[in-house]
Parts: sequence; C-alpha cells; structure tokens
Amino acid sequence: GVAFKELIVDGNPKLRSEMEQKAGRHTVPQIWIGSAHVGGCDELYAAERAGKLDKLLA
Repeated sequence: GVAFKELIVDGNPKLRSEMEQKAGRHTVPQIWIGSAHVGGCDELYAAERAGKLDKLLA
C-alpha cells in the first residue's frame, strides 16, 4: 500500500480556501503526490490507465 494523508476540508472554510487556491479547483477530492498536483479522482484514474501513476509514486 501507499501511505497517504487525508485533509478534511468540509466544515473548515480556511482549509478549503487554501485547497482551492493551491489546486485552482473547488471540487473534492484534490490529489497531490508529493508536491505534484494530480487533480481529482478522474485524473488519478487516467494516470493509472496511461501507466503514469507508478512513476508518480516512485
């Protein structure tokens, strides 16, 4: 498995605002691997299908 840190932005307007500014999006989830912003769930699955996810996780 892969270790991850989940930040709950629901009910935390300050944290949600920081996420929106950093990601440039307002939907959740927003996924980062290290400092690389992957995007949302659709982008994560697309990276997996394209064979790019393992490289991001390395």
